[in-house]
Amino acid sequence: MEKRRFGRTNHMSTLAVFGAVALGQLDQPQADQVVQQVINAGINHIDIAPSYGQAEARLGPWMPRIRDQFFLGCKTMERSRQGAVKEFHESLERLQVEAFDLYQLHAVTTMEELDACTQSNGALEGVIAMREKGLTRYIGITGHGMEAPRIFIEALSRFDFDSVLFPIYPALFANDAYRTQALALLDICEEKDVGVMIIKSIAKEPWGEREHRYHTWYVPFEEQQAIQDNVNFVLSQKLTHICTAGDYRLLDKLFTACEGFEPMTDEDQEKLIQQHADMELIF
Repeated sequence: MEKRRFGRTNHMSTLAVFGAVALGQLDQPQADQVVQQVINAGINHIDIAPSYGQAEARLGPWMPRIRDQFFLGCKTMERSRQGAVKEFHESLERLQVEAFDLYQLHAVTTMEELDACTQSNGALEGVIAMREKGLTRYIGITGHGMEAPRIFIEALSRFDFDSVLFPIYPALFANDAYRTQALALLDICEEKDVGVMIIKSIAKEPWGEREHRYHTWYVPFEEQQAIQDNVNFVLSQKLTHICTAGDYRLLDKLFTACEGFEPMTDEDQEKLIQQHADMELIF
């Protein structure tokens, strides 16, 4: 699988970043199979969070053996300095590691949450303190929703974050406001040498009242060609890496799509955007 430089970290991350939320609802034997699948695919970057069910507990037994094979990113949804530091240490313990490569302010979805994180005694202060102790090398920010690019543009004006994580998929780019802000954010990330991870790449539509057939909070595309088209679209945006979807049953298809990535022309991107323009957004 192709690798891309993950911003100023200089880590050459695989196009697919393992979204370890896929471990969150599995027992240990099932999780063991998935982790081995990730290793076999050559993935070298993991994204995990304490809010992902049992994911940290399931991955923890593996980390003493495989820590040097992965760039490891974790997250906190705490908004206070004290809360972030406490959660940071709890994640280290569950994952059985001594330090993270990247630690992120997680699910910052409003300006009010950004204010809470970045104010005096906010979560950002706690994460900076952890970096000063050598417990993480880099600091990032993640978020969902239609305001994510705008919020992160503001976040990057307040602090020199090393990475961002936010959604891109074709139907989102049919929304002119979102597309404009997302492309502006990518320009800023290029200028500041910020790593970029993209979520929801294979999102199709909300579940609505239907039974959830996957551990994703959106209906995913399932057909390999549709997944390939979406992956090609996302990875054709500059700097991007894809966080894999939150269900282990989609991993092989996503790994295959990332291995088969071919850049999309601007014309083909526009065609795909228009094909998806009438789809209901998941936010």
